[in-house]
Amino acid sequence: MMLDDIKDALIEGNKEKVKTCVRQALDAGLAPSAIINDGLISGMQVIGARFRNEEIFMPEVLVAASAMQAGMDLVKPLLIGDVEVASRGTVLMGTVKGDLHDIGKNLVIIMLQGSGFNVIDLGVDASAEKFVEAVKQHRPQVVGLSALLTTTMAQMKRTVEALKQSGVKVMIGGAPITRKFAADIGADGYALDAVTAVDLTRELLGLS
Repeated sequence: MMLDDIKDALIEGNKEKVKTCVRQALDAGLAPSAIINDGLISGMQVIGARFRNEEIFMPEVLVAASAMQAGMDLVKPLLIGDVEVASRGTVLMGTVKGDLHDIGKNLVIIMLQGSGFNVIDLGVDASAEKFVEAVKQHRPQVVGLSALLTTTMAQMKRTVEALKQSGVKVMIGGAPITRKFAADIGADGYALDAVTAVDLTRELLGLS
């Protein structure tokens, strides 16, 4: 079955095979929603479960995420008007002001998209004010803050405080961040890695 082929290719981390299988599925008339939900997302769920069980590690997750993105790039232009792709919710992601690192943030975004979430990317060097304005504009249920530099942790604290009035759930992560720091600054959750970030998002939204 074509959808199983997409799923298996993604689990293998074979980007070119994923693209080939997605093109074949599109040529055969399969709905973009089915390709995403039953092929790509289904495959990333297996990757997430294997990572949690320590059957695979972050390098394999990165390869699978890259394959996922390649497949999504082919399908996304065809999604206009496809009501079968139901988002689980909207997540706003960004790296805080003073920090230009985005590799971790971008992986979280791919994993969230691969789990059915709509993601708004604020990019890097995003001020607290920019986050607040984006929350007003996009009305996400969850905001994710990323930081790699210890010098920008104070900015993360400021952003969390600025977002408190909005009532949105805030999760944070990055190399210098700890669960204790998240609790100390009033964040709603801490994610160690991209797979954990997806689990935490589901938890914050009360999803199974």
